[in-house]
Amino acid sequence: MGKQRTAITPTRSEDYSEWYQSVIKAADLAEHSSVRGCMVIKPWGYAIWENIQKILDAKFKETGHQNAYFPLFIPLSYLEKEAQHIEGFAKECAIVTHHRLEKDSEGKLVPAGKLEEPLIVRPTSEMIIGHTFAKWVESYRDLPLLINQWCNVVRWEMRTRMFLRTTEFLWQEGHTVHATKEEAEQEARQMLQVYMDFTHNVLAIPFIAGEKTASERFPGALTTYTIEGLMQDRKAIQGGTSHFLGQNFSKACGIAFQNVQGEREFGWTTSWGLTTRMIGGMIMTHSDDDGLILPPRIATAHLVIIPIIHNPETKDELLAQCEDIARELRTVLYHGRELQVIVDKRDLRGGEKSWSWIKKGVPLRLELGPRELEVGQFGVSRRDKPHKETLPLARSSLKEKIPSLLDAMQDNLYQKALAFRNQHTVKLDTKSDFYAFFADTGNAISGGFALCHWNEDPAIEAKIKEELGVTIRCIPLEGEKEPGLCLFTGKKSPQRVLFAKAY
Repeated sequence: MGKQRTAITPTRSEDYSEWYQSVIKAADLAEHSSVRGCMVIKPWGYAIWENIQKILDAKFKETGHQNAYFPLFIPLSYLEKEAQHIEGFAKECAIVTHHRLEKDSEGKLVPAGKLEEPLIVRPTSEMIIGHTFAKWVESYRDLPLLINQWCNVVRWEMRTRMFLRTTEFLWQEGHTVHATKEEAEQEARQMLQVYMDFTHNVLAIPFIAGEKTASERFPGALTTYTIEGLMQDRKAIQGGTSHFLGQNFSKACGIAFQNVQGEREFGWTTSWGLTTRMIGGMIMTHSDDDGLILPPRIATAHLVIIPIIHNPETKDELLAQCEDIARELRTVLYHGRELQVIVDKRDLRGGEKSWSWIKKGVPLRLELGPRELEVGQFGVSRRDKPHKETLPLARSSLKEKIPSLLDAMQDNLYQKALAFRNQHTVKLDTKSDFYAFFADTGNAISGGFALCHWNEDPAIEAKIKEELGVTIRCIPLEGEKEPGLCLFTGKKSPQRVLFAKAY
């Protein structure tokens, strides 16, 4: 029996990295740009980001946050005021030193007008926003100050991969100021939970919430919270992060207020963000060897109607019927959005159309020809099921059944991803088992999440990273907290931490 043909080559098991790039290309999500390390996000991919924005933005506003916008450029002197912060981002900064171009003797354009002070293209905005907040905050009555911005940032990455790690990427970054330490800590935890709810319920990715170790914290933060997911190549991906910044940035930027007693004190701040990396995480969590699979609640389109035209004479009538069905379905609300329905009118064979939508990950496909119209019953295919499997639905039941089919697919994707994560999460109690679990096996996929005891020694953490490329992804917030013995040193450990190779 010959090898089964797939729409994407190589397959996940053959070359996961190349498979990932091929899925992006086949789904028409993005492409490399002429600028090193940057990408062009194409309409099908950008629509996913727009849906992420809409859903998350509503959640932010429900928790009292407002949107604003701050400058792309940060004076170098601002970053120098917070030592840990500039040290953490120094190697990734893009720097503007000139403001004018002139032609040289050979007619080439060269930078001419040197700036008095270099400007940093924002890698993150704590310092520029902090200096603005210092002007906005005077009294305890001005607090809490809850601000978010949607923007781009630049981090000069040496090794890039579309969506996962690019020189320029899109994100949201929340920045808040509070009157007390307790309020700021509660804010950081609250926003982590917003990310958890969003990624679980919308992206269908089962993340683990936890706290970063000291060496993995955001530069300048007292506490960094994170959500960590396991991809199909058993590497971790960091999702949204939320940082309790204490008073470090308030002191550096001068964010001070008069408290109820009339005394002057520094505010307590947080920051938190989620990026276009989540699109990459979604691709790697759910997609298969036939292409992209989109969870229905984030999908660019929920359903595509594919007219099957055998006779040119019936084409107009068939297309009109398809449009009628599409209009009916667009009146249905699905988790706050009108059902997004596409009628594929392209002059292509039915099989070509169907496979193009399979590769683009549309949750449901409905193939419709004269016979289906005549009997009033259609075959609906789910993207998370074998492509030849169809469910017969009467036209009269479409408006009722389509939302339930989408919810069933959404739940199936989450449960499948959760089962995969659980299957590849192990507890290890010996050093030999740890090294064997993360051993390099060439092109074969191996590893996963390892829950292990660690005695909180950063030297051990650094050694494991250097030898195996394995990091502590987080100290889990949920689950068992039983003490034990560090498998590297034999010393006491307060609880198990989560190790993995990561993107």
